[in-house]
Amino acid sequence: MQKKASLKPFLSLILTTNIPKLALTVGLIGSILTTLVGLIIPLLTRELVDGFSVEALGVGLMITIGAVFIVQAVIDGVSTYLLAATGQKIVAGLRNQMWLKMIRLPVGYFDEQASGASVSRVVNDTGIVKDLISQYFPQFISGLITIIGAVTILLFMDWQMTVIMLFAVPVTIAIMIPLGGQMANISRGLQDETATFSGSIQQTISEMRLVKSSTAESSEAQRGLKGIEKLLGFGLKEARILALVGPLMYFIVMVVIVAIIGYGGIRVAEGSMSTGSLVAFLLYLFQIVFPITSFAMFFTQLQKAKGATERIITILETPDETGQEGIDQDIANQPVCVENVSFSYDHKESVLQHITFSALPGEKIAFAGPSGGGKTTLFSLLERYYEPDAGEIRVGETPIHQLSLHAWRKQIGYVSQESAMMDGSIRDNLTYGLPGAAMIPEERLWEVAKMAYAEGFIQSFEKGLDTVVGERGVRLSGGQKQRINIARAFLRDPNILMLDEATASLDSQSEGMVQQALTRLMEGRTTFVIAHRLSTIVDADNIIFIDKGRITGSGSHEELIQSHPLYLEFAEQQLTKEGNQLP
Repeated sequence: MQKKASLKPFLSLILTTNIPKLALTVGLIGSILTTLVGLIIPLLTRELVDGFSVEALGVGLMITIGAVFIVQAVIDGVSTYLLAATGQKIVAGLRNQMWLKMIRLPVGYFDEQASGASVSRVVNDTGIVKDLISQYFPQFISGLITIIGAVTILLFMDWQMTVIMLFAVPVTIAIMIPLGGQMANISRGLQDETATFSGSIQQTISEMRLVKSSTAESSEAQRGLKGIEKLLGFGLKEARILALVGPLMYFIVMVVIVAIIGYGGIRVAEGSMSTGSLVAFLLYLFQIVFPITSFAMFFTQLQKAKGATERIITILETPDETGQEGIDQDIANQPVCVENVSFSYDHKESVLQHITFSALPGEKIAFAGPSGGGKTTLFSLLERYYEPDAGEIRVGETPIHQLSLHAWRKQIGYVSQESAMMDGSIRDNLTYGLPGAAMIPEERLWEVAKMAYAEGFIQSFEKGLDTVVGERGVRLSGGQKQRINIARAFLRDPNILMLDEATASLDSQSEGMVQQALTRLMEGRTTFVIAHRLSTIVDADNIIFIDKGRITGSGSHEELIQSHPLYLEFAEQQLTKEGNQLP
């Protein structure tokens, strides 16, 4: 059985936002005034009906009625806007918290959560809270005031008829409570399924080239249709409950109205009630009925908001990276030591076991071995995307977990095999993440582009550095994207350089040129290299062979050829592909 959502976390979450107290107070006061003015109208109508004649329609009465309507409309408009604006600002503050939290969550969180589901939490779940605060909550407040005021006036006007009307209240509550509980369960299920469906759709769209090249349109179509069918199921369940609520509420209201008209007609015929009082009573009845019907929507939305709150709070309470906390240390000319490091993603199956090596300042350390051996995971530990389960990584004498993440990562240049790019211009991608990016001289951008041998193809574009590359750099070739990534590393001028298949997407001619540029960049910097192409690592100061999460050999190329059979086999395969022979 699903645990019932509490209202307390929802209220606590709202209070963490910067609530505009003045706008909220003025809006609520305006709502109260609007309600009070509205409560006067049936009384004026009673006087008009009871004393109806052409002579009674004096200028004073007409002006009074007109003024009441105008004042009510103006105050209602102002209060509605202020309450809605309050709701919008509260939700904007909530989305600020969500977004700032989301971008500070560790990489491990996104390994476990679909990106579409995370987007749904920031957009859809906060949207549910927004609708409650900006739309349903103002209606609830004004409706509650209207009901209290109208019932109070009716008790003074005619308590017997008021009691007849109030008989409908327990009947309405008895119907709405169980239906509201069912609606809450359906709403939570709908929110979860919406997040799952959003994640599936986003993933498919982002990998559309894979879908097309794999002729997977049919399977993806079926998967999408299944998601739509599940959403339809929840939607139909919600529609069935609403189909019950509407007619039942209409039936109860009509019974009450007929009872009031019948009993009131008898009272008018007996002379114990005036016609104007009966008309006023009916007007007050309608003022009570309309808010009651809106209450059902408010409590339904409140259940949705409580469910959304649970998910939002889960994200906000997830431990994040402490980017600015720690030592701000210059790591130039410092050795990097990895000592007895072990790691597993799920704390069960080890990916790395007892890894130990060191890199002196300016050394080039290469990692070789079969795919899946743990090389990229080791890079992730060096980048501090994850923390080791055991062991320690130090720079100089300082464990890197004592350094601030910002200080550590800003001194690392990382070029991955995925050629990661953001939607925007080439200029935006070159300067991405750098402070004062707008102030970097254009000459410097062209300089690093030339160093990465990207100058030629950038100049061939009509807009040069301002050429828009599209989502994930879709408008560029693989080699072009990789060279921009390498130019970005040049621009950062890092103390540590990390190259994960940095030349994998380049043709032979480009690879040779870029390798020369990388050689210049590596001068005076500690460099870690992952490469399946042996030609890119034979000149490394130390080659570390990783197989099944363990270091099975290390040394120079010549040493490993002599001492490591698996490396020899690896070298023979690579050099054969590259048209060379072992010495």
